[in-house]
Amino acid sequence: MQKNKDNGINDIAPGNAGSENTLPENTGELRPGDIVYIKRNIREDISAAINIMIIIFTCTGTAIMVKQPGNSGVFSTTGLANLKYYTVLSNELCLIVAVIWTVFYVFDKRSFTLLKLIASSAVSLTFVIVSCFLGPLYPDLDMYAGGNRYFHLIVPILGMLDFILLETKGKVPFKYTFIAALTSLIYGSVYLGNIFINGMGGEWPDTNDWYGFLNWGLPAGFLIFAVIVICNFAVACVLRWLNILVNRDRNTDRSKENSRQ
Repeated sequence: MQKNKDNGINDIAPGNAGSENTLPENTGELRPGDIVYIKRNIREDISAAINIMIIIFTCTGTAIMVKQPGNSGVFSTTGLANLKYYTVLSNELCLIVAVIWTVFYVFDKRSFTLLKLIASSAVSLTFVIVSCFLGPLYPDLDMYAGGNRYFHLIVPILGMLDFILLETKGKVPFKYTFIAALTSLIYGSVYLGNIFINGMGGEWPDTNDWYGFLNWGLPAGFLIFAVIVICNFAVACVLRWLNILVNRDRNTDRSKENSRQ
């Protein structure tokens, strides 16, 4: 009996008693009478479940964010004004990519690895900023209240798991990590540009420095901005490395199959 992994064919049963039908070598053609057993891809099913949860939780967080009045204690304002926050935008990006992936999954098409890395890196950066910077900086504030429970914790964790388990053909190109870091670079450029053009504004939440990055002066603000971009690149590299580890055995088997052909 012959096993063909690329076509998802797990086993070929003989069509006639006393004889064994096999696939012609190096082809994916079946002979009349062959019985095909399709092996389910468990990891893709898990990825589908994760993406569906990302969609549900992000939509839930967005609904809470829009309906709930702003609370100065959790870095949120009123309604769609919350879209000025990177932590919110990164989750909405993850939602969009999850919807695209799910549609492609339903129609049995390949999704976009680059988009997945960009979105997962963005929400991973959100998780890191909140847990390692904003949380310690504002210890009296609840960073996980209301919709932020989904935006700052649940969706970022799901986003990281989603990319780590994502099946890829070969290694994710290293250049993708630089592209993934562009989200924070673009956001930071617009953030600082808005302050230069319109000034600091009033008191929070009417300030244009809503994250307080310039509380220690402009040089410190630029330093924080640079560190965040580097951190975005770093989390993209970590996600890429973990994805390579998870896919290592599968890609090795695929390389062996290709070398035989």
